[in-house]
Amino acid sequence: MSRPSVAAALVAVAAVLTGAAPAAAQRPSFPVTVRAANGAVTIPRRPARIVVLSASATETLFAIGAGRQVVAVDDKSNFPAGAPRTELSTFRPSAEAVARHRPDLVVTSTAANRLLPALRRLRIPVLLEPAATHIGGAYEQMRQLGAATGHRAAAARLVARMRRRIAAAVRTVPRGGRRLTFFHELTPDLYSVTSRTFIGRVYALFGLRNIADAARKADAFPQLSGEYVLAANPDLVFLADVKCCGQTARTVAARPGWSAIAAVRNRRVVALDDDVASRWGPRIVDFLRRIAAVVRAARS
Repeated sequence: MSRPSVAAALVAVAAVLTGAAPAAAQRPSFPVTVRAANGAVTIPRRPARIVVLSASATETLFAIGAGRQVVAVDDKSNFPAGAPRTELSTFRPSAEAVARHRPDLVVTSTAANRLLPALRRLRIPVLLEPAATHIGGAYEQMRQLGAATGHRAAAARLVARMRRRIAAAVRTVPRGGRRLTFFHELTPDLYSVTSRTFIGRVYALFGLRNIADAARKADAFPQLSGEYVLAANPDLVFLADVKCCGQTARTVAARPGWSAIAAVRNRRVVALDDDVASRWGPRIVDFLRRIAAVVRAARS
């Protein structure tokens, strides 16, 4: 056997003994087909120019090491700080504006404004990743983004790490006793979430009772009345309208009649980070840890 052949054989044996795959086997293979919300999408080669119209997807791509492949993100993608933020709109996306960035992959959370068919005509692969309705759905989107960008292993590690941290956060909260009630505020005009939403399901992990569920409204994001919230008298109030609308424990207490609510009286009006509380990316862990800390304090 020639020296190069012997060397190759030794490398192969070492790989078997250590459990490591040769470098060629570790390289992600393309083309790859990903089944997103818009069906099976084939990506012919590892994308080098990704345009993202989803703040959650932006956070995920950077978390799995695909940040260098991202050339433009939408106007709401403000994390991480190094993301190449532009004036591209998430809610009213323009195919022409997207195409100007010469993308070889587009990731979007909305199919509005006929974006998908327009980009299809331009032969630009598009992954539609709409708002997740549960944590498992968020994990699946992370895996899809990993496969689509050549970071499948990193996405798997991210999901595994998040699973561990979320389980650990949930375990820190004592169970038993009366179920605490809560009101999650999206806007000062009292839009909220039911337990049918992603956010509502996160709270359910801690055994909390959502006052919006009893409103018996068809909308998963109902608008409640001030009278309804006062009558429900929630133990906890979570504000997801701090950045957008300047809401604080003080502004809540100043609302007519709200000073009598249990959450206000017991100083359990909680200011959240609007962005963290509305996205289904890697910072779900931060959101759960925040809720866990509040519930632990309320039960102590």
